[in-house]
Amino acid sequence: MNARVKVGLVRHFRVKHDYPPKLLVTPDEVADWFLGYDAADIEYGHVDLSGGNWQHCFCSDLPRAIKTAEAIFKGDIVVLEDLREIEPYPFRGNRIKLPFLVWAVLVRLVWYFKSHPNVETRRAVRERSRRVIDQVLRADGDSLIVSHAALMPFLRAELRRRGFRGPWFGQAANGLLYVFERT
Repeated sequence: MNARVKVGLVRHFRVKHDYPPKLLVTPDEVADWFLGYDAADIEYGHVDLSGGNWQHCFCSDLPRAIKTAEAIFKGDIVVLEDLREIEPYPFRGNRIKLPFLVWAVLVRLVWYFKSHPNVETRRAVRERSRRVIDQVLRADGDSLIVSHAALMPFLRAELRRRGFRGPWFGQAANGLLYVFERT
């Protein structure tokens, strides 16, 4: 295996899916919005891929990630379910109405702090991040990973755990390359 390797993390391009038009929405309306988001098209853009000799590309199996990977990488793309976005916490019901952005924050906070039998645990997300990085490093060459906002901090943490250096980010920007290098 090449000791000097780079891994580039890219969040998929921006999704063409507006927030709900109503000020207050129910949990069921939020769940419907997420379904629409998963099916929506993307706004194609340009990704500056300088900083690496990108020989491999791995991406999530969700359409927005596949479309992004195909737009930025001109070679074979390995599609991995392990790179899929973390499922949101499944709030349900029609009784409580809150602003959509409050629900968006609650979905992630509750996922982070509370377990639910139908939701993947943080431990499981860390494990699939490990599997992805194992596969990427076996490819032996500079590799791009196209994924999603909630998963990217886990991928970043796994790369750092393995001796890679790269930029810190909170929520990754759409269509921006974050380069991690191990020398």
